[in-house]
Amino acid sequence: MFDLPFTFSSLEAAYAGGTAPADIVEEVFRRIEAIGDPGIFIHLLDKEEVLEQAAELGAFDAAKPLWGIPFVIKDNIDAGGKPTTAGCPAYTYQAGEDAFVVGKLRQAGALLIGKTNLDQFATGLVGVRSPFQPPKNAVDPAIVPGGSSSGSAVAVGHGIVSFSLGTDTAGSGRVPAALNNIVGLKPTLGALSATGVVPACRTLDTISIFALTVADAYTAYQAAAGFDDQDAYSRPVEVADLSPVTTGLRIGIPDSASIEFCGDSVQETSFRDTVALLKAEGADIVEVDFTPFYDVAHMLYEGAWVAERHTVIEDLMKENPEAVHPVTRKVVGAALDLSATDAFRGFYRLKELARKTEPVLAKLDLLCVPTMPTFYSVADLEADPIGPNSRNGTYTNFVNLLDMCGLAVPVSPRSDGRPGNVTLLAAAGRDGFLASLGTRLEQMAPHTLGATGWALPAPSDLLPAPGPGEIAIAVCGAHMSGMALNGELTGRGGRFLRAAQTSDAYTLHALAGGPPKRPGLVRGPAGSGTAIELEVWALPATEVGGFLAGIPAPLGLGTVELSEGTSVTGFICEAAGLQGAENISHLGSWRKFTPSAAVNQPVVAAE
Repeated sequence: MFDLPFTFSSLEAAYAGGTAPADIVEEVFRRIEAIGDPGIFIHLLDKEEVLEQAAELGAFDAAKPLWGIPFVIKDNIDAGGKPTTAGCPAYTYQAGEDAFVVGKLRQAGALLIGKTNLDQFATGLVGVRSPFQPPKNAVDPAIVPGGSSSGSAVAVGHGIVSFSLGTDTAGSGRVPAALNNIVGLKPTLGALSATGVVPACRTLDTISIFALTVADAYTAYQAAAGFDDQDAYSRPVEVADLSPVTTGLRIGIPDSASIEFCGDSVQETSFRDTVALLKAEGADIVEVDFTPFYDVAHMLYEGAWVAERHTVIEDLMKENPEAVHPVTRKVVGAALDLSATDAFRGFYRLKELARKTEPVLAKLDLLCVPTMPTFYSVADLEADPIGPNSRNGTYTNFVNLLDMCGLAVPVSPRSDGRPGNVTLLAAAGRDGFLASLGTRLEQMAPHTLGATGWALPAPSDLLPAPGPGEIAIAVCGAHMSGMALNGELTGRGGRFLRAAQTSDAYTLHALAGGPPKRPGLVRGPAGSGTAIELEVWALPATEVGGFLAGIPAPLGLGTVELSEGTSVTGFICEAAGLQGAENISHLGSWRKFTPSAAVNQPVVAAE
C-alpha cells in the first residue's frame, strides 16, 4: 500500500483487487504526515470525515468514473461547510455549499481531502505570496513551488492525491505543473463553471486540473465539465473523448529571434529535444514570430485586468489594507491610478493585438511552447518578488486573453535533473485534441511522476483493449499510423490502441529488395537486441485472414514480446529472410529509416 501509485489506473486495479476506499484514505493521511509540509494545506479535512465520504460510496460503481479517487482543491474554491480564505485570513467566509465543479466531482465518486495553499487572491506565479507558510516544491525545496495554485500542485507532485483543482488566469494551472513535474490542464474558458470560486479576473478565470498523467487529468476534466446557467460566463463546450489526431500537424513554436529562455541553455536544449520528438512523429514544425503574443501577455497586468482584480478586494483594500500581502497589494493597488477611459483603451489595444495573432494561428493546428523560460529559487524571489514572477508568465499570460486552451505536459528530465515540461496550446474547444496529443507526447518522453519516483503507466494501462470480435495486432513498419500502408488497417476497420516498444530481445532489419523497402523484426535471446518502436491496433477478427493473406514472405504473424512484459500478436520475420538485409536496430524505429514514407494518413495519439 505504501508504494501504491495514485494514478487512476493503479487505484482502479487496487479496488478491483479488494482494496477498500477507507484503506486509500488511511494511506492519504499517512503520506501527509510522512511528507511533513505544513504549507500544503490551509484546511485539511478530519480523517474521520473523509472516511465517512468513503463509506457513503457503497459498493464499487463503475458508472462513477472517479469512484474512490482522492483529490484536493485550491482554497479559493468552495467546499460546503468549510472556510474559504483565498489565502487571506481577513477575507475568510464559510461556504454554504460546494462549488459547482466540486459537486460534480463528488457525484462522480471522488473523495475530497482538503483545501490547499495559494498565492493570495490567486495573484502570482511563484507560490510564495501567502500569509500562510508557503508549501515547498515537491521536486526540489530550493525551487519555488509555482503559483498561484501552489498547494494543489505540490499535493499531486508528492502523490498525496490523484488530482487536484487549481485556477488559471495567467498560468497558475501550468507553471506549478512544470515546477512539480506533473500535468496541468487549463480548459477552454467557460467549460468548467466558476460558481463557488473566488475570482481573480472574472472574465479570464478558469478552474484548472493537476494530475500525474494526461489521461487522469482529462478524465477529471470530463467529469467536471458542464454548462451552469448560474454562471454568467459558463458556455456549452463539447467534451470529446480522446481520439486520433491527423498526421502532418502544423505545430508553431517561437522563432529563434523571439524565443526566450532568460539565459537558461539547459531549458532551451530540453525544449528543442521535445520539438525534435514531435518532428520525428511527422509534425511540421513552423517557427513564428512570438512578438504579438508577448504584446498580448503584457496586457494582463496593465489597465483593465488589474482593475478587474481590484474589484474582488476593493473593500478589503480600503478597510484593512495591511491584511493584503505586500506584493499583492502593490500589484493590485496599481488599479487606483487607472480610469474607465484607460480600461477601454486596454480593450481596444487587446483587440488590435489579437487581430495580429489571428493569421498566425489560422495556419497552425497548435502551438508548442516552453511552459516557462527558466527556474527560479525561493532565494531569487526573496531578492526580487516581481521580476521572476513576470518572467514565469512569458508563455502563459497571453493564453486566456486569446481564448485558447492549454495543456502542460511533463517530458524527459533536463540534463541537470530538473523537470522537463512543455505546453500545448490550441483554439477554444480543442481540449480533447490537446489531451490526445499530450498522451502520446508523455509516452515519447519518458519521465517519472511528480516527485514520487513512480513510473509512467504503460500505455496498456491507459488505453482500451480490443473489444469483442477484435484481435490486437502489433505493426512495426509501413502499416504504422501516418505510413504508406496504414490504409490496409484502417480500410479493414482497424482501430489504433497504443504506441509501444518491443522488449530488448529484437533486432530490426531493412530487407533486401524493393522498392518499397520492408522491415524485418527478428527475435533473439533476451538482452541481445534493443527496444523497437511499434504500434498496437485492434483489427476485426473477420478481417485478420484477409490481412494476413497480403503479407509476403518472409514476413508473418507471431508473438511479439513488449517492453512492459506483455505480449501481442504482431509482424515477425523468419531469420532466413535476412540475407542481404541491413541491420537498422540502432535507429529503434522504421520511421527513422524511412521518414519520407509518411503520407497523409491518420496518425493517432494515445487515447
